[in-house]
Amino acid sequence: MARVKRGVTSHAKHKKVFKAAKGFYGRRKNTIRAAKAAVDRSMQYATRDRRAKKRTIRALWIQRLNAAVREFGLTYSRFIDGLNKAGVEVDRKVLSELAITEPAAFQAIVEKAKAALPAAA
Repeated sequence: MARVKRGVTSHAKHKKVFKAAKGFYGRRKNTIRAAKAAVDRSMQYATRDRRAKKRTIRALWIQRLNAAVREFGLTYSRFIDGLNKAGVEVDRKVLSELAITEPAAFQAIVEKAKAALPAAA
């Protein structure tokens, strides 16, 4: 039986790792041991941060809404409470976009939320 030399498959694997390590600094981009470790870690960060990004974006929508409703004399939590009591089912993403692009429509929603809240509070 013929002898199998493994250089081709090794080279292909290394090439894949180096492609993923493109842009890394120092030995992490051109030494297979360092590059493999760095790429493995970067994949872990990427997986973690795909989930973290969703939390960060939601927090941004909430901050924008809080800033927008304070102009109408409400806080974010009172605004959301008013929306729930008024039966308005619009998510935070859409509300945030409305606050930025359609101030008149957003004002109408805020007035509806305000009306649903008890007057004493």
